Amino acid sequence: MRRDEKVARIGEILDGLYPEPPIPLDHVNPYTLLVAVALSAQTTDKKVNEVTPALFAEASTPAQMYALGSERILELIREVGLAPTKARNLWTAAGQIVDAGGELVPEWDFLEGLAGVGHKTASVVMAQAFGVPAFPIDTHIFRLARRWGLSRGTTVERVETDLKKAFPRETWNRRHLQIIYFGREYCPAQRHVFATCPICSFAATKAQQAAELKARAKPGRAAVAPPA
Repeated sequence: MRRDEKVARIGEILDGLYPEPPIPLDHVNPYTLLVAVALSAQTTDKKVNEVTPALFAEASTPAQMYALGSERILELIREVGLAPTKARNLWTAAGQIVDAGGELVPEWDFLEGLAGVGHKTASVVMAQAFGVPAFPIDTHIFRLARRWGLSRGTTVERVETDLKKAFPRETWNRRHLQIIYFGREYCPAQRHVFATCPICSFAATKAQQAAELKARAKPGRAAVAPPA
């Protein structure tokens, strides 16, 4: 199967399974989406969605978040991973936004210049809040891009570049969500059965299958994963 045929077939399957994939993180505006994505680092979406209602009830704008102060923010998000650092970053970023006029600006430099906001978080906000084509790479997407032979990259940057080349630009914003949902539902990291997977059954490379089987046979060997 040629690469373009594989990509087209993957796209058809994903569109069939998830025609309108929802954003998995609850939010009420672009700013609260930024906050939710920032909180999701090393934390499950489920836990973030459990924590953010109380946080957003007190602060759903940058000005309100800044007024809370980092200590109150920490009290509200204590259950998420790396809570002290995230609380400080949320407070600092809120101050930066307030100083810049009080609203999120849909510009890469602006978003990536905020405290605690990396390229992935900025990409999610640009794609899902502002409709700018982007391809955020999370652990599921990183893993599946390699399984499906769409990238040999060992860095998030390389995988993102490869997937942007593979899929049409107009599909990026839904495609990254579809791959996340597919990874969660059909394509787990551990003990995956390639032959019965709707996509891996035809897309997974023999080299990647062999590499994963070899890794399973050696306890303690970590699979390649994107940096935090």
